[in-house]
Amino acid sequence: MREQAHLNLLHQVGALASLVTQSEDIDSFLQSAVEMVALHLRAEVCSIYLYDETTDELTLSATKGLHPDAVGVVRMPSGSGLVGRSLALLEPICEGRAPQHPDFRYFEEAREDGFNSFIGVPIHRGQSRIGVMTVQRKQTDAFTAMDVGTLRTMASQLAGVLENARLMMQHETHAKRPAAARTVRETAELPPILKGQGAAPGYAHAPAAVASPSHALLLNGTADQSDTYTATDLDTALQATADQLVDLQAELTSQLPESASLIFSAHLMILKDRSFRNKIHTRIERGTSVPAAVREVAEIYITAFEQSPSAHLREKAQDVRDIAGRILKNLREPDTEDGHAPLVGAKIVIAETLYPSEVLKLAADRVCGVVLVSGGLTSHVAILMRSLGLPLLIVEEPRLMAVAEGTPLIMDAHLGNLFLDPAEAVLAEFRRSRAAESAGRLNVTNQQAITRTSDGERIHLLANINLLGELTTAQTLKAEGIGLYRSEFPFLVRASFPSEEEQVAIYKHLCERARFGPLTFRTLDIGGDKVLPYSHAPQEANPELGLRSIRFSLKYPKTFHQQLRAVLRAAVDLSDFRLLFPLISSVDEFRRARQAVEVSLKQLQHHQEPHHDAPALGVMVELPATLGIIDELAAEADFFAIGTNDLTQYLLGVDRTNPQVADYYRSDHPAILRALRRIVEAAAAAGIPVSVCGEMTHHPQQLAFLVGIGIRTFSVTPSFLPRVQRTLTRLKVSDAERFAKKLLAAGSLADVDALLSAAAAPH
Repeated sequence: MREQAHLNLLHQVGALASLVTQSEDIDSFLQSAVEMVALHLRAEVCSIYLYDETTDELTLSATKGLHPDAVGVVRMPSGSGLVGRSLALLEPICEGRAPQHPDFRYFEEAREDGFNSFIGVPIHRGQSRIGVMTVQRKQTDAFTAMDVGTLRTMASQLAGVLENARLMMQHETHAKRPAAARTVRETAELPPILKGQGAAPGYAHAPAAVASPSHALLLNGTADQSDTYTATDLDTALQATADQLVDLQAELTSQLPESASLIFSAHLMILKDRSFRNKIHTRIERGTSVPAAVREVAEIYITAFEQSPSAHLREKAQDVRDIAGRILKNLREPDTEDGHAPLVGAKIVIAETLYPSEVLKLAADRVCGVVLVSGGLTSHVAILMRSLGLPLLIVEEPRLMAVAEGTPLIMDAHLGNLFLDPAEAVLAEFRRSRAAESAGRLNVTNQQAITRTSDGERIHLLANINLLGELTTAQTLKAEGIGLYRSEFPFLVRASFPSEEEQVAIYKHLCERARFGPLTFRTLDIGGDKVLPYSHAPQEANPELGLRSIRFSLKYPKTFHQQLRAVLRAAVDLSDFRLLFPLISSVDEFRRARQAVEVSLKQLQHHQEPHHDAPALGVMVELPATLGIIDELAAEADFFAIGTNDLTQYLLGVDRTNPQVADYYRSDHPAILRALRRIVEAAAAAGIPVSVCGEMTHHPQQLAFLVGIGIRTFSVTPSFLPRVQRTLTRLKVSDAERFAKKLLAAGSLADVDALLSAAAAPH
């Protein structure tokens, strides 16, 4: 019975969206949360204390079981009492006789006499403290380790929403200085064709939407100032906006299970903030038009957030802009055919930079494509756009930010062309190109389940997976398994660290659908250009050489063990499961990672959790340091996976995201080619398998070289599977070996270019 109660609570995690959306305001949301937790933990008391960093105090903000008059009255300094101690340590506290504990603090207003058993768990995102959730019972020693774990899970699920609720509740209404004047930039004189770099392939033909339409509606003074709108119209627009956000979240969650962390929770908390709504109504009652009232109040919040010393809080200004734009749009367009009323819709968005969460919002809002104008590309944004099937073009032209809203655009992210207000001839060519793309998309007619070269050599073709939605494409295109699952994406697209239970849910989805072959799971690879905004990690002068990948995991063992336990639980009955450690630079590092797996296995055994008990452990070879110790690594690892992208970047000292040095990034550099042969030779000598999972596989001549030095397993982006298979089936191994020998003998880029050109020429 007790286990069933805990199981029910975990099911209630999925009901969190209902708590947020069905609550009338923030107070009722908090109350619903404590009542739900109290019910499922069978606790007589459940309370939420929120932390105010400006006063360094915890305040009782909601309770089930204590006296309701204590809400907002009971306050304590951070670190004071069992509640404050839990927050200070960022650790749960479980006491069977709490009133006898020396740190216990009694508040007469709360009337908590007689409650002996106590659990307090911190609510936080990384090192950012949000508050504490507590449960109490009268019986002594009434809580178990399972209760603590369950409460931690719920606190983790609530963290992002509670942070947004806290910010709105503690928001100071006055701004220290007036908002900076904002002006509309005039449309720049630009040529009709701009050349850029295609970062995610595809075509799009749609009107331009510069930066964010909410900026234009809200800040550029173009919002309708009509005084015909009423307070009732405002309430209708507010409700429509809330309904649309719920629909957006549901739609996004169905497409991307990784995003089921309520990325629109900040928006919903703004809508449910009584102060926000009341300020707008007060201005309307004083004679201000409804659109102007929305703009004025939004500006108060935007200014306050933008002045915060915290980068995370400054980002909240964008949420306010976005929600205000949606409200204004619903004022002007209250009814749509499908009820969605997207803020952006079928447009091409022009922006300076994008975060992964913003990409998800644009995808939910049904945009056609994105153009970045200032080198704001990061590899994970490009990967995410490709995974979502959205074209992305990088055009180093800041004047594009001044293009008039609605300007017709055509983007060809295959060739890297952007057409402004295209002529009819360009449109006709675009239609032909798009028709050809549609005809060739996911063409599986000639795709074979088994790949062989023209002379019969067996080659294994696996898929790189970033998002769970790509599994369908991988299977459709007959991938033989998952050669690389990039586990950082569930972290990158969320607003806070996913809990162990959240990770288990995602990884189970992965494991259930990846039974068609081996599954290689790469542990967390963040840092460098893949920054978690909520981790509050200090800025680094050179992040690519900083705390990233396995270094991050080893520095934060709790996070590492949590991920390892989650995936080992999810992969419990997989027959061919492999763990891959990224950016290994020494044998010692690999041993520490292996030890973390052993610790996680012991923890799961201790708690009698079903799990996979013998995963193969591999090294992702991508650092120059590994070349000098490759034999020692091969003796300890179960397999190698070569990451040619980072290997090229680090061996040549070239930032692969920097267009200024793009010509120096050459994966066919003689040093790279010879390094690859050395790695393959070491793997062969040790008798361990080796695969390649970088973009070298996309180039026919480089693919021939890899086959020529002995690579027989490749892991590629799913959409590239047909192209790679066609190249391989036309290849003869003996020819590839001779070609590889010639390339390895080439000592200059000019010599390499000559050989590649000769190989590419028709015979």
